[in-house]
Amino acid sequence: MMLLGRGLDARDNQTRQMQDAVSNVEKHFGELCQIFAGYVRKTARLRDKADLLVNEIYAYAATETPNLKVGLKNFADEFSRLQDYRQAEVDRLEAKVVEPLKCYGTIVKLKRDDLRATLTAKSREAKQLSQLEKTRQRNPSDLHVIYQAENELQRATMDATRTTRHLEETIDNFEKQKIRDIKNIFSEFITIEMLFHGKALEIYTAAYQNIQNIDENEDLEVFRSSLYPPDYQSRLDIVRANSKSPLQRTGSSKSSLRTAQISRRMLRKDEEEDEEEDEDDEEDDEEDELDTTKEVLQ
Repeated sequence: MMLLGRGLDARDNQTRQMQDAVSNVEKHFGELCQIFAGYVRKTARLRDKADLLVNEIYAYAATETPNLKVGLKNFADEFSRLQDYRQAEVDRLEAKVVEPLKCYGTIVKLKRDDLRATLTAKSREAKQLSQLEKTRQRNPSDLHVIYQAENELQRATMDATRTTRHLEETIDNFEKQKIRDIKNIFSEFITIEMLFHGKALEIYTAAYQNIQNIDENEDLEVFRSSLYPPDYQSRLDIVRANSKSPLQRTGSSKSSLRTAQISRRMLRKDEEEDEEEDEDDEEDDEEDELDTTKEVLQ
């Protein structure tokens, strides 16, 4: 009886350790599952915000100067391509990380069923042991009753032993699967993140180069041309001519007056010279007529 009691105590300790192992997985795997699921949701929301950003960049680029328009559009193209990889990241995390952790809800439930079966068998064994002790104390001479109680205890012990061995095997497999799954889940998580961030670095580099390739000076000339139409320079010259200072206008008037005075002097001089030439021509004509007359008289 003492050996049987010790065996029961050893199995109880073993069962408690198995319960603790299952409870530990249930608690922490549940937390990990919730946190990873939140991580995936945050990543999906980031993808959605990035899509909004891409649409706004496209809308803004359509209003800008040529080089800036092309640079922004190329940037948006690269950033949009990155969101495709981010979507793939979300899908892979859901399938390779969150779902395997979710599966542990079912796995833990099955292990708890095994634990309950083992505990039930052990409880029955303990009850039969107690019943046998009471029978021996009450009817120490009733061998038939004691024999029946011993048989019941033996069957209960065999059932408890069987369920305990089954529990040991299933918990051992559970522990191996847990370690293997933890390795796989975290390895997948790191691999997925590395693939995404490696591709993100490549795309961000291309997007950065597209922004750096924007020709600021050329776009500035285009902007200035839009402000100043082709006939602007001629109008600007007229405005400048009409906006001279009073001193400049006075100097210009004086210069014009002097020019007019000189022109008038030259005109009078020309007229006087013409008059003198006319008088000389008349004198020459008179002399010619006089000479002609003299010749006729002679």
